[in-house]
Amino acid sequence: MSASPLLKDAMARIAADVASMFDALLPVPADPRARLVEAMRYAVLGGGKRLRPLLLTAVADMYRVDRAAALRAGIAIESIHVYSLVHDDLPCMDNDAMRHGKPTAHLAFDEATAVLAGDALHDFAFEVLADTATSSDPFTRAELILTLATASGSNGMAGGQMMDIVAETSQFDLPTITRLQQLKTGALLGASVEMGAILGKVPVEGRAHLRGYARDIGLAFQIADDLLDYEGDEAAAGKALRKDAAAGKQTFVSLLGPDRAREQARMLVEQAVAHLASHGQEADLLRDIARYIVERDH
Repeated sequence: MSASPLLKDAMARIAADVASMFDALLPVPADPRARLVEAMRYAVLGGGKRLRPLLLTAVADMYRVDRAAALRAGIAIESIHVYSLVHDDLPCMDNDAMRHGKPTAHLAFDEATAVLAGDALHDFAFEVLADTATSSDPFTRAELILTLATASGSNGMAGGQMMDIVAETSQFDLPTITRLQQLKTGALLGASVEMGAILGKVPVEGRAHLRGYARDIGLAFQIADDLLDYEGDEAAAGKALRKDAAAGKQTFVSLLGPDRAREQARMLVEQAVAHLASHGQEADLLRDIARYIVERDH
């Protein structure tokens, strides 16, 4: 299954918009900091699905949020995602040589520069969210910052990454693997949806269905990733595959088997779409994103 015309158009638009905004917000200075900013630009302008800003802007569009404001929030969450990839690829973590079909940042530059580039992208995310250009409402800015910070730290992505490291020397059962992935992958996807709703002034009690959608697509996304690592094509993925099995990590595929894992992912997508039943055509892009997640090849 290929992406729907609606999703293809949205993916092309978000890719262009994200690249344009990163280009504008990260000018290379004419001083010794240039190498740092060049490494930041190399990482953020190096491709990727842009799924997180796509989710954020898709939700924001449902509530008629200004596109420029939604893009700024999308840039922030993409910066966190990319910083995590730069650090994940380091020799002390996953020691990867390729990302999006090109050398990883620490190989294109050096390890110290890659560490600093990741650190600077982390800080850049909150600089963007705290700026009045993202929202004139200080309460909205504060909620955006709290949401992204929580999803990034020990109760979110970083906590999941620590669990993933421990998984190399431990045997995890299915509930523990599920929790790991809810933190490592699902937290930022959930924050993307939540931040779109925050910009749309949706009250906390009105976001339950969106949280359910985000939770289900987060797990479906990770199961699809595990399937890609198990049976995907490295050229299409643009990165090394079969690493989980080599490291002895338990995954959804190793615990469930590929057929059951694939069925579980499809069930989660159906649940995610069902969460959007109260919405009409304005949620079609979110529905298409959910369906595409389990059919992608990278």
